Amino acid sequence: MKCIIIDDEPFAIDLLRTYVEKTDSLELAGTFSNPVKAHSFLIKNNIDLVFLDINMPELTGIQLIKSLTHCPLIIFTTAYSEYGVESYEYNVADYLLKPIRYDRFLKAITKAGEIFQKSRAIKINSVEVSATPQSEEILLNIKSGSKVHRVGTGSIIYVEASGNYMIFHTVQEKIMSLLTMKEAIDLLPKESFARIHKSYIVSLAAIETIERHQVTIKGVRLPVGSSYRELFLSKI
Repeated sequence: MKCIIIDDEPFAIDLLRTYVEKTDSLELAGTFSNPVKAHSFLIKNNIDLVFLDINMPELTGIQLIKSLTHCPLIIFTTAYSEYGVESYEYNVADYLLKPIRYDRFLKAITKAGEIFQKSRAIKINSVEVSATPQSEEILLNIKSGSKVHRVGTGSIIYVEASGNYMIFHTVQEKIMSLLTMKEAIDLLPKESFARIHKSYIVSLAAIETIERHQVTIKGVRLPVGSSYRELFLSKI
């Protein structure tokens, strides 16, 4: 797991850095004594796990979590036990009281690792969905014949039914996979994709023009079925 440490105490950062560096399952991407700078870093970078102090100036750990649209896994590190109950309202992986022992640190990492692995790989028939908790884009491993194509959902512009197959039209290529329409719908994020016809699912972000009976994506006109129009337009 790629992680960062956020704490306004240099000694606490040094101790956690030592623990992270001797734990094979962790990769340290940075340390921050300023929570505001850490907030900016989290917005711009994909991080799996944050060791986060709660009681900090300018921005508390809990305020930082609340300000993030997509939050990584959190392990709170604090000297104040009274925050324990409140911290679990934010779905944190664990809560470590300072001074932190390495054996207790490893227990927290084990818990975080189990959560991370469950969220990272969900296998559905011929498609494996991989995602980190903070990621907006889901990574699909789409099986096509003897090959597996790794495709981010952000690059898929529309999906087309063709017999017993689904064709994933991406910005780079077309990928045919042995899936049903329902299986394809279940794989794609509902907030980013919509079914517009018995044979088509579209990326809402890829639509260029909308007419009553059709939409245009990359110059391709796709029909909008009457039974799907109302729900599709409500999403738009």
